[in-house]
Amino acid sequence: MPEIRLEHVTKRWNKFYATDDVSMVIKDNAFVTLLGPSGCGKTTILRMIAGLETPTTGRITIGDKVVFDSDLGINIPANKRKVGFLFQNYALWPNMTVYENISFGLTNVKEEMPKIDFEARTNARLAEILAKPQDVVKIVEDCRDKRGKIDEKRAYIKLIDAFTISMPTAKKLFGYHLESGKNVAAEAEALAKKAADAKASEGLNDAFEFVKDGQVVMEERRLSKEEIDLAVRRVSRIVKIGMFMDRYPAELSGGQQQRVAIARTLAPEPTVLFMDEPLSNLDAKLRLEMRYELQRLHVETGSTFVYVTHDQMEAMTLATQICLVNNGVLQQYDVPLTVYNEPANTFVADFVGNPSINFIEANGKQTPDGSLALTLFDNQAAVFHPSEALDLPKWFDGRDADEAAKAEEEKRKASQKGHVEKGNKDEVFRYHIDRVEEDELYDFDVSKMTHEDLLLGVRPEFIQIAPDGELEGEVYGVMPTGMETTVKIRIGNYLLTGVVFGSDLFAIGSRVRFRVTGEHVMLFDRKSGRRITVGSLSC
Repeated sequence: MPEIRLEHVTKRWNKFYATDDVSMVIKDNAFVTLLGPSGCGKTTILRMIAGLETPTTGRITIGDKVVFDSDLGINIPANKRKVGFLFQNYALWPNMTVYENISFGLTNVKEEMPKIDFEARTNARLAEILAKPQDVVKIVEDCRDKRGKIDEKRAYIKLIDAFTISMPTAKKLFGYHLESGKNVAAEAEALAKKAADAKASEGLNDAFEFVKDGQVVMEERRLSKEEIDLAVRRVSRIVKIGMFMDRYPAELSGGQQQRVAIARTLAPEPTVLFMDEPLSNLDAKLRLEMRYELQRLHVETGSTFVYVTHDQMEAMTLATQICLVNNGVLQQYDVPLTVYNEPANTFVADFVGNPSINFIEANGKQTPDGSLALTLFDNQAAVFHPSEALDLPKWFDGRDADEAAKAEEEKRKASQKGHVEKGNKDEVFRYHIDRVEEDELYDFDVSKMTHEDLLLGVRPEFIQIAPDGELEGEVYGVMPTGMETTVKIRIGNYLLTGVVFGSDLFAIGSRVRFRVTGEHVMLFDRKSGRRITVGSLSC
């Protein structure tokens, strides 16, 4: 499967930038989820790669083929990019059977393909199967009902799945009635001879393709009925809907309809499969089951999957890499656990994780030993220990240099002819501090913030309730779910969310002691929102 490369891709409508200078590489056989809040630009990115949306500027490459380049005027249409698209609504034809829905797109395919002797290929395959009649007999015998009668339809499907053959070939095979004890050695030999004679006389290779001067003969043609049926049966076997071929969409459950939509998308063997929130119409239990199915499909098909979702749990469980977008800007592109444990900024930290991360405002300075002496919750002293050596003044110098370079680049762009100023301006993400009484007059003016204004990010699982904990608080709320319990702890006017594994009972209003554990407590710069480092916290 090909690699997908986006270089400085921008899409805007007037002053609204749906995507702003997005660059990323989707590796071969990756499962990438485009994650972000509604309206952030993730679907636009997907549609631009697929060819359903034209970028304003930039370059998109699929494999070694440039499919879009604004400077060179290249824009290859969607039907020439060999990609599959699975939409939020399944878009199944209600007047067509499952088989007709899956095969519909295949009947319109007309391109250069190898010239094949299908009759000779079928004869060779039948001869190969008939050489071991006991295998066929076993399958057919398994299809007898309580009265001893063979269920022909079920037998056809089982023969198709067992021998990877088409329906017409399965019917021919069943027609020999090997279960009756008939000796078919002569028929098998005759079929093998026919296939061998055709190979010799017509110059066919082992795949029964015509060969001339050592090269496979190519011709522009449509797929034969045999090829279409083999493709339909192949994908129906993958998504396990072989028994539903004669049904109509209205006769299927939501999960079955989703499988049909997936099969239809996989049938033309797309190099890349795009999915735009395909599970959002399913109930919670079915969504979980379909996530496992999509993981299995990714492995079995070997295709590159690009998946749009606003559900961070879906992104974390499915993806090999997460591309997190906000306001059209790529925030972080990394493996799921890195996004979770080492978020690039406060937006990423807040968006990924359920329950949400605890943000704790802190003030302090770095001490000579490299740790940071902080004040939390108005008057609580704490010490942050970076996991790696940190020179905080140097980090701030680097931040200021980056911001100056970015401002200079924006100035350069603004001076170029045709530049349109971004209407949906980028702003530092305004994190939320969970309080008992919200402070409506809270001043979030970044221009007033100094190098001593810091922010801690603590995942709920790092809040450990223990009798010898360093901190004390009041149980403000409890949400037991069986496997784990979410606890809200009040410290003055501040609230922290913790997760306790197990079904421990906590009385609201009771006092508890707790500590912050782990080596992945995050330290952020309040002014820019960028993560400075990770480490541990002691109070």
